[in-house]
Amino acid sequence: MLRGRSLHLSSLVYSKKPINIMSVTDQGFTIDDVRQAEQRIKGYATKTPVMTSHRMDAKAGRKVFFKCELFQRTGSFKFRGAVNFLSKLLEQSKDGPAPCVTTHSSGNFAQSLALASNLLGAKAYVVMPSIAPQCKQDAVKEYGAELILCTPTEQGRVAAKDKVVEEKGAVYAPSSQHHDIMAGQGTMFTEMFEQVDEKLDAIIAPVGGGGMLSGILVAAKTLQPGIKVIAAEPELANDCYQSFVAKKHIRQDHYPNTVADGLRISLGDVAWPIVRDLVDDVITVTEEEIKESTKLVWQCMKLCIEPSAGVGVAAVMSDKFKALSPDIKNVGVILCGGNIDIDSMKNWL
Repeated sequence: MLRGRSLHLSSLVYSKKPINIMSVTDQGFTIDDVRQAEQRIKGYATKTPVMTSHRMDAKAGRKVFFKCELFQRTGSFKFRGAVNFLSKLLEQSKDGPAPCVTTHSSGNFAQSLALASNLLGAKAYVVMPSIAPQCKQDAVKEYGAELILCTPTEQGRVAAKDKVVEEKGAVYAPSSQHHDIMAGQGTMFTEMFEQVDEKLDAIIAPVGGGGMLSGILVAAKTLQPGIKVIAAEPELANDCYQSFVAKKHIRQDHYPNTVADGLRISLGDVAWPIVRDLVDDVITVTEEEIKESTKLVWQCMKLCIEPSAGVGVAAVMSDKFKALSPDIKNVGVILCGGNIDIDSMKNWL
C-alpha cells in the first residue's frame, strides 16, 4: 500500500538553524541558489510525490520515504536542473538573441534539456553516445532537439560537444557540473523537507556525475543539520566510492557497462569538493542487487523505476546500510527516474 504525505514547513518543529555551508565547501553555492531555482522551475517542473510502502519498510528494517522523480517531466529529476540552467541563461541574455544550447548525456539530461529548450524557446543540440537506450534517443528527437550520436566514451562525448560549440556558437549546458544545474536538483530535498512529516535521519541518492548529490547535500545539510546523506553507486562504476576512501578525486579510465546506464559517467570536478566535504558515506551495490531492487519496487510499489533508481533502493536494503546506527529510523530514497530501455530490460529479466 502506498501512502503519499504532505505537510507545510510551519508544522515541522524539528528543523534547526541553517548551518553555513559556505564555510564547509567554499564553493559559492548555497541554499539561496536552491531557493531561487524553486522559483524558476515553478510552472515547468512537477512537484513529485513522496510515497511509502509497508512491504518495503519491512524489507529495509526502517521506514523508507521514496521521492518519486520518475513522475517528473521527461521521467527524470534532470528536468529540474535543465529548466533552472536555461531559465537563468535566458534571463542573462534577455537583451540579445536567444542563445542555443548543447550538452552531452547518456539520456536523461539529454531529454530534459530538449524539453526545457522547447518550452522556453531555445534551440538545443544534444550529443548522446551511440549505445544510449533507443527510447531516450527517440524522446530527444520528439522533444524537438537535434540529436548527434558519438562514440561511447568520455572523450568521444566531449569532442562531439566541442564541435557543436565551435560550429553553432552553442552554450554548453553540463549534465551535472554547474551550480545552476545542482541548484535545480537540490529542489528535490526542499520539497521533501515539506512533504515528510517525520524527521528524516538519512537520505540516499544515486551518484554518477554528482550534480544531484551535490544539490541535495547543500540543501539537506543546511535545512536539517545532522542528517546523514549517503551516496549509492554501482560497483562497476565506483569512482565516487574510490574517491571517498582515498580522499582524492579518482576518475574512471573507461565507460563502465552497468545496467544503471544513467550512472556510468564519472564524478565531476565541480561536484567532487562538495561531495568530499559533505557526504557521510558511499555504498556500492552489485549488478544483481540493482536488478533485484528494481524489480522489488515494480512488484511491491507498482512504480516503474529505471535501474539507476534501483541503485538507491539496493543501498537501503544492503547489509552495510542495515548495519548503520540504530538511530537511523526514517530514510529518504531518491527514485531518480523511470526511463527504461525495454529491450535491455528483457535481456536482464
